[in-house]
Amino acid sequence: MRVLGIDPGTVRMGYGVIESGPQPRAEDFGVIGVSNSMPIEHRLYQLYTHILNLIHVFSPDAVAVEEPFVGRGERFFAGPAIAVGQAQGLVLIGAAGQGLPVYRYSPAQIKHAIVDYGAATKAQVQQTILAILDLKQMPESDAADALSVGLCHLNHSQANSALAREIPPGQERR
Repeated sequence: MRVLGIDPGTVRMGYGVIESGPQPRAEDFGVIGVSNSMPIEHRLYQLYTHILNLIHVFSPDAVAVEEPFVGRGERFFAGPAIAVGQAQGLVLIGAAGQGLPVYRYSPAQIKHAIVDYGAATKAQVQQTILAILDLKQMPESDAADALSVGLCHLNHSQANSALAREIPPGQERR
């Protein structure tokens, strides 16, 4: 299985292409950057075309994207979460337009799948990604996040496949 993992953003969007196997590997990863001075609609369109290009080049079986984090409290400002939601939307549309299934994961789900602890630090996740994928150097932060989203999906899909094989059709777990 090949998964395109995306860490959405409207100025910097991380991507990572993960191939499953006995030892998962990163086929490619990086950050798509667009100018913050561009109007949002132009940035979103440029990011959309990059997503379509990634899908065309790597032919993933699925796209996994991180859900926007929505904070709480009096200092919370919804602007960044809305912008990330817009970026996530263009990924969803791009994948759907190419007939690809899309899976969305919260930051806590991703951390739990990678480090087995939903409140892990960014550094803990990055170090684990480095080890799992046997990378020679740490990717940029947004690319590392995208790789962790892709790995999270591989973990979830492998667990679901194992459960499906364990329960014979027509029988229920008691």
